[in-house]
Amino acid sequence: MIDEVTRWYRFAGLLPEPAATEVRDYWAIGEQEAGLDRLVAGLQAHGVVVSEATVAEIAVVAREWGMGEALTPRLLRCAAVRPGAEEASLRLIEHPDARPLPAPAAGQAVVPWIGCGRCGEVLARVHTVEPWGDLSLTPLHYALLTPGAAARPRLFAAGSAWSALAALGACA
Repeated sequence: MIDEVTRWYRFAGLLPEPAATEVRDYWAIGEQEAGLDRLVAGLQAHGVVVSEATVAEIAVVAREWGMGEALTPRLLRCAAVRPGAEEASLRLIEHPDARPLPAPAAGQAVVPWIGCGRCGEVLARVHTVEPWGDLSLTPLHYALLTPGAAARPRLFAAGSAWSALAALGACA
């Protein structure tokens, strides 16, 4: 299992110096939100193109730190789609104009989030629909959906985004 610091330093390592050091410094002083913003801004400013799987991983970290909505549109522009490359194993499928899917429980919405290009499964977030119509900031849980299958989705607790992502990436 990769710990949070190792992951953070790996993401910072995508940037040239001194931008990489700046992102690592934000982690060291406990300013993860600012560090995530600088990471994505640095990827864009330096023209760093990263794999779709890495974009999906950064999206998980961004969502954990409450930055998912703010960073997703910019993060999507950093993903590499290489002509002739095989289908990406993981890819962020959330788009700013995406609409939630109906959920089995009233007052909830299922938001497709990360897809697997090999098996077609989708990791979704299940949110409460707030009285004013917006989705809850944090998901109630995560669901691993198999398109076209009658099987019940595999559910993961609200704090288990990395476990859910690992299950998505573990398809045969």
